[in-house]
Amino acid sequence: MIVLDGENLTIEGVYRIAVLQEKVSLSPGAVRRIRDSRENLEKQIKGGATIYGVNTGFGSLLNVKIDSDDIMELQRNLIRSHSSGVGDPLPREYVRGMMAIRLNSFCRGFSGVSEDLVKFTLMMINEGITPVVPRFGSVGASGDLAPLAHIALAIMGEGSVYYKDELISSHDLYRNLDISPYQFTEKEGVAFINGTAAISAILSVEIFRAMRLMRNSLASAALSFEGLRGTLKAFREWAVGTRNHPGQVSVATIFRELLSDSMILKKSTAQKVQDPYTLRCIPQVYGAVLDTINYASRVATTEINSATDNPLVSEEEIVSAGNFHGEPVALVCDFLAIALTDLGNIMERRIARITDGNLSGLPPFLVRNSGLNSGYMIPQYVAASLCNRNKTLSFPSTADSIPTSANQEDHVSMGMNAAIKLSEIVSNVFHIISIEYLTGAQSLEFASDKPSRFVSGIYEEIRKIVPALDNDRPPYIDIERIYERITGDGFDMETLKIVNLK
Repeated sequence: MIVLDGENLTIEGVYRIAVLQEKVSLSPGAVRRIRDSRENLEKQIKGGATIYGVNTGFGSLLNVKIDSDDIMELQRNLIRSHSSGVGDPLPREYVRGMMAIRLNSFCRGFSGVSEDLVKFTLMMINEGITPVVPRFGSVGASGDLAPLAHIALAIMGEGSVYYKDELISSHDLYRNLDISPYQFTEKEGVAFINGTAAISAILSVEIFRAMRLMRNSLASAALSFEGLRGTLKAFREWAVGTRNHPGQVSVATIFRELLSDSMILKKSTAQKVQDPYTLRCIPQVYGAVLDTINYASRVATTEINSATDNPLVSEEEIVSAGNFHGEPVALVCDFLAIALTDLGNIMERRIARITDGNLSGLPPFLVRNSGLNSGYMIPQYVAASLCNRNKTLSFPSTADSIPTSANQEDHVSMGMNAAIKLSEIVSNVFHIISIEYLTGAQSLEFASDKPSRFVSGIYEEIRKIVPALDNDRPPYIDIERIYERITGDGFDMETLKIVNLK
């Protein structure tokens, strides 16, 4: 059970709710703050205050005053009109994450929503009722309007949902379950859809996956390092410490520990002066990526524990502010996408090197009787194709703001697009890692000396699901087996537990 209190939600917590489908509850303090915020809003409404999104229009229609008899209909119309997304549905895990993050924001006590709305949304998460949310349509300010509107539409019984792997209209599901659709009241529509929960949910899930990716990328690099007979001279503590970036120091330390007992490297380190950059600069490149992941995690953790609503409700006043703007998390999505793209680049170059007999000293394409057999020639093409795809995806979405709402909302983050691109890049890099695992393990079939205990363990893990290549067979089956193994929830390769990233 994950307890939401508006202050202590973690990246792992979002992942557990979103992907592992853990149940959610609210802390007593959060419930109290939600009640107090609602009372503050109702007091301001009764006092006759003009409040954006409560008794005014939205966006460039902010100066249109809404009659008191119409303020409930205003919220329903907002949700209907903003449910404008297009494209294939987002994965359900992201939508569950969006709902949890939105609730956690309400727990801060600055949104003015009722306890009833919070409880209804909580019920949906815990009962596995997941709204259908189209992939495209958010510009990341004012928040993720279209994606969140589709969730709100389902809450009030007008959208579609997934329930027990069935796609059904929310109206029909509620009727079947004897549930009354929720009726949004003053401010609740704008409070629900005006936030960065979509960007933040995708980012949080992908940060968690990126840490798993990072551990696997170090393991696959270690296999290639042994297969290419690298030298650990460049990883010496004093040398790395002269440029004291935390990630660089951490990665170099890990590599020294993982490979310290390698008989292969004992010989090659004594014989070689230096390696090509794809081996020698692993601490610098991987360390920079690790630092980027850790930075992204800090930003995302702040965001998922923030009030990203507009207007904000305090005891003294109601203020139209800009916390809905997705720039902080949008920039991080772009930054992390670039970092992971380059991580894929360096892996692909090692795959190319290890399959090139002229560079590696190994049989061409890592197969005996090459010519008759093509071996792992084409998996390198696949890695190159994925790298090219990542490069096109890593153009920063945040660099391309387009004004909206008749120029009232004249700068936006495009963070949702950045997050969606990031999710594809993470998947692509996992596939590149799978290919490096494949080629790295195969390279050890030709080793006359023993690799390190760690690399031997990784090799054995791979050989449990992928046999050595003696004659040509379709590599896609092996690549997908490894991919499913390293991305599947509930495990990492047992040996990877010693890769302690900080």
